Amino acid sequence: MKTDNLTIESIEKALVETGYIPDDTIATTLFLSFKLKKPLLVEGPPGTGKTDLSKAVSRACKRDFFRVQCYEGITFEQIVGEWNYQKQLLHLEMSRIKDLNKDVFGEEFFIKRPLLSAFINQNPSVLLIDEIDKADEEVESFLLQALGEKEITVNDLGTFDLQNDLLVIMTSNSQRMLLDETKDRCLFLYINYPTFEREVEIVRSQVPEASPQIVEAVVRMIQDMRELNLLKKPSIRAAVDWVKTMLAFGREEIDDETLKETMGVILKSEEDKIKVQNRFFK
Repeated sequence: MKTDNLTIESIEKALVETGYIPDDTIATTLFLSFKLKKPLLVEGPPGTGKTDLSKAVSRACKRDFFRVQCYEGITFEQIVGEWNYQKQLLHLEMSRIKDLNKDVFGEEFFIKRPLLSAFINQNPSVLLIDEIDKADEEVESFLLQALGEKEITVNDLGTFDLQNDLLVIMTSNSQRMLLDETKDRCLFLYINYPTFEREVEIVRSQVPEASPQIVEAVVRMIQDMRELNLLKKPSIRAAVDWVKTMLAFGREEIDDETLKETMGVILKSEEDKIKVQNRFFK
């Protein structure tokens, strides 16, 4: 998919060809993100395909893919890069022995992490900043500044300008409120659990060998389970895995025995299993 003559329809078609089934809102927001050259902030419940969207865009556009996985306590060094102190010390020692004046603050002594690598990459790229809500506000502010100014400064090394057409996609599970400045600079997309029809289409694209009857039965029950007050609602991936499990067992319908045997595929806590048993077991 070339981005020069993009249309909403071409984005939708290209994503479907990669195995990602978008809805109209997803395709439209992506189109605007490309055209306006603005980062995309994607929120929604876990397991709805937020991370997969960025990977699918990378494949569809044939762009290089970089990922910053945020977590509590993540630092500048883990996002941008850090000095290779062992290599620096080794070269300093060699310089002392050979009486050389070796500069150990060059690029060869710097270990580049995903953000800097994405910036200086020569090919059009997609940068996923995953679960940005897990990082603290200081890290969020730094990312905002780097993306806004399109440059990254590393002490003792210099300033790196953005070298390519970079599409930035940030995801959030809403564990904390993001800065207003972040929201203002991004297009916003909320991805909820899919409709029955869309989830059936997604699962069938991932497990084409499964019969329509078993796919529809699995998706219907998965969607019923999401209505319960579960600690972790079943993801789209869980629906795909459950259909694959049914095929492995040679089952064509979900009875009590099958549900008991396979609950561990879709439910991740004993408390959730008990709630499902109380709701669905006859």
